[in-house]
Amino acid sequence: MIGLSGTALAATAVQLGTAGGYAVLGGSTVTNTGSTIVNGDLGLSPGTSVTGFPPGTVNGVQHITDAAAAQAQADLVTAYDAASGQATAVTIISGDLGGQTLVPGIYKSTSALGLTGTVTLDAQGNPDSVFLFQVGSALTTASASRVLLINNAQACNIFWQVGSSATLGTNSSFAGTILASASVTVNTGASVDGRVLARNGAVTLDTNPVSRPTCAAPSVPPVVPPAPVTTTPAPVIVVPEAPTATPIVVTPPVVTPPVPVSPVVVPPVIVLNSAAPAAISLQNLPSTGIDVADELWWALINLVLPAALFAGLTSLYLFRKKI
Repeated sequence: MIGLSGTALAATAVQLGTAGGYAVLGGSTVTNTGSTIVNGDLGLSPGTSVTGFPPGTVNGVQHITDAAAAQAQADLVTAYDAASGQATAVTIISGDLGGQTLVPGIYKSTSALGLTGTVTLDAQGNPDSVFLFQVGSALTTASASRVLLINNAQACNIFWQVGSSATLGTNSSFAGTILASASVTVNTGASVDGRVLARNGAVTLDTNPVSRPTCAAPSVPPVVPPAPVTTTPAPVIVVPEAPTATPIVVTPPVVTPPVPVSPVVVPPVIVLNSAAPAAISLQNLPSTGIDVADELWWALINLVLPAALFAGLTSLYLFRKKI
């Protein structure tokens, strides 16, 4: 069992530099037995002996004591020191990791650390979560042991900084990058989803699949094109021009004064007895016993004047009615 002290917090991914391109990197020798498959580069520096390929297969480039291998070893030293130097919110562990479920963080053992059975690394849904194990001396896994990754945990974000040597048991299943100060031995049939990097010692392989891990690309949410914007054209309001008011000229009626109508003088009609003669003569006027002149005045007053007055009143009546 493992003893825990404190709570693990987020660790920082270890920058490997050019060493990150290698699945296997040794310091003194690289030795293989059986049909090992190395997916990634294989390198050795400053040693000169690489054996067992074939029958082993390297799906990458072999750098044997060249400048690239030397640079990779220099970058490995830098990465090893950076991994051992992380000291923020460290969880102290000891004993055996088997049967435990661990969350992302830094786990430090001041002595040897073992794994029997299964240790589960739970990324809690974050694929960028980092697990860093700082092992003071040896790291040893038992036969058929395994490192199980769940909830988006990725082997590319798991690092094992080992103070001396690492040994993986037969038919075990391991995940993560081993940065060993001395040597790394991978026993028969053990698989490594990660890297086997030894600063000073040898790397020994025996019918093992070793695959350099790559982190899955961050999930990019699909780009949803914006919904087409339907623009409703603004109504065009046509304001009719105000009609030009044509002034109405009111012509006052011309009042034509009435033309004075001269009274029509109707000559008096003298109705005579039908038996009387048509002509009237002074001889026929009744005798008044006065002379002719006086009789004329008498006729004027009694006959003509009433007729004239009648005609005048009639004309006045007709004139007023016309108005």
